[in-house]
Amino acid sequence: MRYIVTLFWAFILGQVVSYIGSALTHGTYNFVLTTIVSLITGVLIILVGMVAQPAKETTQKN
Repeated sequence: MRYIVTLFWAFILGQVVSYIGSALTHGTYNFVLTTIVSLITGVLIILVGMVAQPAKETTQKN
């Protein structure tokens, strides 16, 4: 479920950033390209989160 939420927010925030950026630079807003880049960025964020998780420590009490 957290992966779906991450991809959803990556999509939404990517669209917002692209729309505002294109408006500020007088460029054209491209929905398809923004969607692709946003979802790729979301997947990269998920992968970094998986790799960066610390290993669980196992301690034994004597």
